[in-house]
Amino acid sequence: MCPSLLSLLGLGLCVSLRIWAAVGKYEKLSLSAWPSPMVPLGQNVTLRCHSRSPLNRFRLFKTDGKRRLPKLQGHYFNNFTLGPVTKEHAGSYMCSVANWSALSDPLQIVVTGVSTKPTISAHPGPLVQVGENVTLRCHSLVWFDNFTLHQENSTGLSQRPGQMLTGGYAAADFFIGPMTLASAGTYRCYGSLRRSPYEWSTPSDPVDIIITGRSKKPSLSAQGGPVVRSGENVTLVCSFESAFDQFHLLRDGGGPWAPARCQADSSNPLFLSVTGSTTSTCPSTMDPHTTEEAPLPQEHSSMWHIVLGLSVAFTSISIILSALVCHWCSTQNRKSEGGELSVI
Repeated sequence: MCPSLLSLLGLGLCVSLRIWAAVGKYEKLSLSAWPSPMVPLGQNVTLRCHSRSPLNRFRLFKTDGKRRLPKLQGHYFNNFTLGPVTKEHAGSYMCSVANWSALSDPLQIVVTGVSTKPTISAHPGPLVQVGENVTLRCHSLVWFDNFTLHQENSTGLSQRPGQMLTGGYAAADFFIGPMTLASAGTYRCYGSLRRSPYEWSTPSDPVDIIITGRSKKPSLSAQGGPVVRSGENVTLVCSFESAFDQFHLLRDGGGPWAPARCQADSSNPLFLSVTGSTTSTCPSTMDPHTTEEAPLPQEHSSMWHIVLGLSVAFTSISIILSALVCHWCSTQNRKSEGGELSVI
């Protein structure tokens, strides 16, 4: 009975292997990149070929045919590590079963940090209410042929051709709207050239698109008052009746009278005035936003104390000297009178 059982087990194994081989022959493979298909210059990335068959061995290759990586040719298991990446690693990749019977869809590996970063800005501003629109502009002094916009924690990418604008820089506008909760977040943009579409610039500094107006407005105040001497520190306190994980402080515009706001919905503006500077504008005493009188500058106060102390000391010394002179004069007079009496 044991030989029969062993024969059945062997037959089942052979059938299973043939089934897996047939599945691997016709199945659609998939190729993924970890941690991301956008790889900074000098970092590593792992490409994985996914298959339902556990017995397959795979081959990874570039599809552009321009830059070959000989070390990737041959038979491997399903994990391939690239790196530290260079510009030569940028391109489109596919994986296949070792006998070329199945192919994955191509996966684009983008190498970032190849050129200087562009600049990103939000118009009319980064604070948007639900249903409103915002335009993100990417621009650079480098004449990039294309700009790509990427939202953090999202796999979606938007690409626009660069336009040459007056002033000698390239720019592209990305229209976002009507605004939804999913549209809020952190955005960066990249620049690239037409001749090397998988080689991108360093990412721009981030811009945070924030949705406002979904709760009551908080209050904003300045500890010690809104009038501050140039060079001193000031603490702004943003408070709200409910608990928030984060507050956003916004400075509208520029110059000495720029108000600061904190965001849940927008608070009322708080105007900060900087004193003691030739370029600053001091607030009027009738300004409704000024809640306290401006304190006397410390340098003037210290000088006044010194002058006052010297005046008191000079007056005291003068009084003492006058008293001593009077005492000396009276003593001399007494001596003179005593001498005259002796002569008589």
